[in-house]
Amino acid sequence: MSRIAQIYRYPVKGLSPEALSKAELTPGQCIPLDRAFALAHGSTQFDAINPKFLPKTKFLMLARNERLAALATRYLDDSQELVIERDGKQVARGRLDLPVGRQMIEQFFAAYMKDEVRGSPKLLRARGHTFSDVPRHCLSLINISSLRELERVMRMPLDPLRFRANLYFDTGVPWQEFDWCDKEFRIGGVSVQGRARIERCAATNVNLETASRDANIPLQLQQAFGHADMGIYVDVLTAGTVSLGDTVTPP
Repeated sequence: MSRIAQIYRYPVKGLSPEALSKAELTPGQCIPLDRAFALAHGSTQFDAINPKFLPKTKFLMLARNERLAALATRYLDDSQELVIERDGKQVARGRLDLPVGRQMIEQFFAAYMKDEVRGSPKLLRARGHTFSDVPRHCLSLINISSLRELERVMRMPLDPLRFRANLYFDTGVPWQEFDWCDKEFRIGGVSVQGRARIERCAATNVNLETASRDANIPLQLQQAFGHADMGIYVDVLTAGTVSLGDTVTPP
């Protein structure tokens, strides 16, 4: 029997994870506020009234901008502020519901990212939209047993947060979660549907402690296991709350 060990949301695409003790889930939706904001290149065209899925190359992201990992960010739900720290010191803060607050955040990233950003960065949000790497609104799950198998092959410890998943659990059997694609199963009292394996990109190569690249995880996965996948996407089928310690019941 496996249980949920960690729950995370990522309010701003590419920035810090935020640990949760529980999450309210709605059918066909992701965890509330997960990838609700994104920092787009100035050249990115986005209609907040009629939002469409855009590829991650349109945004600042760890796959290309590892310097983002040197920042610690927090989204404050009550005040709708984003707080940005570097080396333990606050370097920027702004209310994301106000134009002046968004402008302060955009100006910080323009100065911090310099020539890594194309044009002036834009902080985007559209109600009901998520800036995920995939078009559908879903959750990402990681089986820690699969991660441990990769660590064994690579002969180095790997921070699970490199994979930026929403839910982490451990079945004790590597790659077991791949068999859950196209099948319905339960997390606590919530029904979900396995959809697809998650193909990994260069974002996982970034060491989150040093903000530098110290591995080639997609290549290691391909060479050792014949695929570049880690984790699965699932759709939420029924409303409910998932909490730390909830049981993951396989199909």
